[in-house]
Amino acid sequence: MSVLVTTLDLAAIYALVAIGISLTWAGLGFLNLADGAVFAVAGYGAWWTAEHVSSNPVAIVLAGMTAGAAAGLLICLVVFLRLDGKPNAELRTLIGTLALSFLGTNVLQAVFGPESKALPAIFGHGKFTVGGTVVTADKSGAIVTATILLALVVVLLLRSRIGLGVRILTQNPEAAALVGIDRRRLALAILAVSGAMTGLASVLLAQVFYVSPEAGYDPLIKGLIVALLGGLGSIPGTILAALLVAATEALTATYLGGQYVLITLFFLIAIVLLVRPRGLGGLLEAARA
Repeated sequence: MSVLVTTLDLAAIYALVAIGISLTWAGLGFLNLADGAVFAVAGYGAWWTAEHVSSNPVAIVLAGMTAGAAAGLLICLVVFLRLDGKPNAELRTLIGTLALSFLGTNVLQAVFGPESKALPAIFGHGKFTVGGTVVTADKSGAIVTATILLALVVVLLLRSRIGLGVRILTQNPEAAALVGIDRRRLALAILAVSGAMTGLASVLLAQVFYVSPEAGYDPLIKGLIVALLGGLGSIPGTILAALLVAATEALTATYLGGQYVLITLFFLIAIVLLVRPRGLGGLLEAARA
């Protein structure tokens, strides 16, 4: 049961990061390697709010999501909009976001120092028992909160005009251009929502770990793995992949040891991509492959 709880907790956080990465690449052809910096910026935004504005849990969560969305918009303005449509845009935006990631890490370290920061326990310190396993408030709160936001994002994609535009961009960019969908305006919405989701993931993970300038590197790697396995552009595939990756990580850490996690994840990636080269639910056209 403890493995199941850990799996759900990790999957919730990985899915938040990976869906943003997946939609950004599938809809815009833009792989955002600065998402790790967005994660760290959101963590510091939540910490600064807790220290200087309010320690109210809602305020801390909203601060993290707002900081993440703002960082996403900055990446869109500085990198994507400037390079979109230019020769070798995909490679140049890849390099640009990687440079922003390194720059952001160093700026955060210069402003806040190298010491890790702790967020208040936004879900309290309670615990309850399920099947003989103690479930802490931080894990149950993370699972419930992430699930609610993921459900809202799905509703946004299915029921709103912005969501319709994103789905058309994801499935057929050429058709989107023909019907007059403004790709550059949608890019702002996609990166803002992606940043907000990453911001929530940062706040939730900081309930267990600390906020630091390098805190976003591991979530970025796991998010890329999940997005790749799930199939870029597929939310159901990404959620399923998040569960697979989280279960693999939890089982490996429990029964083999944490040092073997990356090895087992490598084998998982190899097996899934051999069976389904475009991922569990890939929607990309051949032009995106």
